[in-house]
Amino acid sequence: MSLTDSDRAWAAAPSPWAVWAAYAVPLCVLPSADWRLSLVFTEDAATAWYLALLSVLSMGLALSTLGLVHRWGQQVPRWVPLLGGRSIPARPVVLTALAGGSLLVAICLYGFLNSRFHFVERGWVGIGRDEPAHPAPGWEVLRYYAPLVVWGPLVMAVAANYGRRATQARSPRTCPR
Repeated sequence: MSLTDSDRAWAAAPSPWAVWAAYAVPLCVLPSADWRLSLVFTEDAATAWYLALLSVLSMGLALSTLGLVHRWGQQVPRWVPLLGGRSIPARPVVLTALAGGSLLVAICLYGFLNSRFHFVERGWVGIGRDEPAHPAPGWEVLRYYAPLVVWGPLVMAVAANYGRRATQARSPRTCPR
């Protein structure tokens, strides 16, 4: 059995810490997604679609982090029509993951700074014009969102590991003679 070029290019396995970090991302997102989905059954129907969509989207993005440490994040699975078996270019994957992680860090930083310094008293509602102002959430809500603080740094760390492995795979290997 011979290895193809794409098999040789990704022979480097991810670091054990990167695998742990990638699996930690969905676990960090799960509490807030579950809490929002539980509100779908208690809130009015006007906001239920928004809460469900946000939960599914955030869990989908969190689970996509696993592609940075698994084979399906390096090569399109063979069962996918037209694209199956093609390797996925590493640069756009790394840049997208780093941009997403940076955005998550910026959102958390803004939330923290706004809660301390009150830059904006009331944020954009986005659901309806007549939506009443809600009081600032207490620990009973924030405990579900607290794990999200590490989502961005974890994604950036795993993306850096993915980029390092891709760079090592592309660099020519010199053997001492």
